[in-house]
Amino acid sequence: MRKLLLIPGVALLAAACAPIEPWVKPYEREHLADPIMSVDPDPVSSSYMDHVFEVREGAKGATGGSGGGCGCS
Repeated sequence: MRKLLLIPGVALLAAACAPIEPWVKPYEREHLADPIMSVDPDPVSSSYMDHVFEVREGAKGATGGSGGGCGCS
């Protein structure tokens, strides 16, 4: 029984000693922001189609789109 409690305790202590640093360095983040990394091949067209679907459905989707409060997004 003691060994069963000792193993998770040792694992927790080992995890607490891990260095706290980001996996992606700041100078490497520029490569992740490259347009080639985008899942969407044509973001302008997709934004328009999202707007069309939102108008048709009568509800705002959870697509993370941005826009003003005037309804002209």
